[in-house]
Amino acid sequence: MRRTVLGLAAASVVASGVTVAAGSYGSAEAQLNAGPVAAAAENSPVGYAAQNGGTTGGAGGTTVTVSNASQFLQYAKASGRYVIQVNGTISLSGMQDVASDKTIVGVGTNGRITGGGLDIDGVRNVIIRNLTFTGAGDDAINLQDGSTNVWIDHNDLSGANDGLLDIKRGSDFVTVSWNRFHDHDKTSLVGHSDDNASQDRGHLRVTYVHNWFQGTNQRHPRVRFANPVHVLNNYYSNIGSYGAASTMGAGVFVEGNYFENVRRPTSIQEGDSDEGNIREAGNHFVNSGAIVTRNPGSVAAIPYSYTRENAANVKATVTAGAGVGKI
Repeated sequence: MRRTVLGLAAASVVASGVTVAAGSYGSAEAQLNAGPVAAAAENSPVGYAAQNGGTTGGAGGTTVTVSNASQFLQYAKASGRYVIQVNGTISLSGMQDVASDKTIVGVGTNGRITGGGLDIDGVRNVIIRNLTFTGAGDDAINLQDGSTNVWIDHNDLSGANDGLLDIKRGSDFVTVSWNRFHDHDKTSLVGHSDDNASQDRGHLRVTYVHNWFQGTNQRHPRVRFANPVHVLNNYYSNIGSYGAASTMGAGVFVEGNYFENVRRPTSIQEGDSDEGNIREAGNHFVNSGAIVTRNPGSVAAIPYSYTRENAANVKATVTAGAGVGKI
């Protein structure tokens, strides 16, 4: 076992955007791109949700607009492809299922879900975009039981009773992008318990990219077993406990993020969990603590090509582009 603590002076920050080929971590020989990444919304996911056949949600199906819970649940639980446009506040009770092949997207800044949450349970090909989630009695969004190809993009999430976004029980090929997580404690869990290795190991592959973790406390994310989880170009501001954590032998690549007022940017042990492994590259720190890594060679290579933005530009990019009303 090898544990490394990197102070601020030792952290590497690239000079501009870097395009990284699949199966690598990036290097001095990587192609340099001029300027920061634009804040425009993608039309399709980057990272893991683009793998395994891709994630298209309800594209090619019927488009409907809903404004109350009964309408929303009618289409969210239906079989077949639907693009469900949410125009208004949907008041839910408890966790409500979302079926396969669905896009759920807010209209402008009007789409809101309150009181309950969305349960993506054993399904495939789901997109959730441009929605404000507040006051969920449990999780705001929960992925479980082998759900695959899910894209969570440009949402605003706060004030749930448990997690804002939990990914667990063998779920896989997930991208979490351009979301604003704020005013919450347990933000985003990957892998729900220490005794679930048989279901989770080899799965739980998630990309977190261009998210804003603002005034939250922990789990940004907190990972068990997965290898790798890619934490790329996120902005962490005023974090109470820690940024990204790797436990139970997980492998997390923390790359090109902007940490501001974060006492512990990374953690390799939380609660009763065994330690995990972290590799880091190209991060930027303002009034923040040292980054901790462990066994970086055990973190699996990222299997897709991507562009890493200069971490010093990430704060401006993410604050301009994350959250609702930006797609």
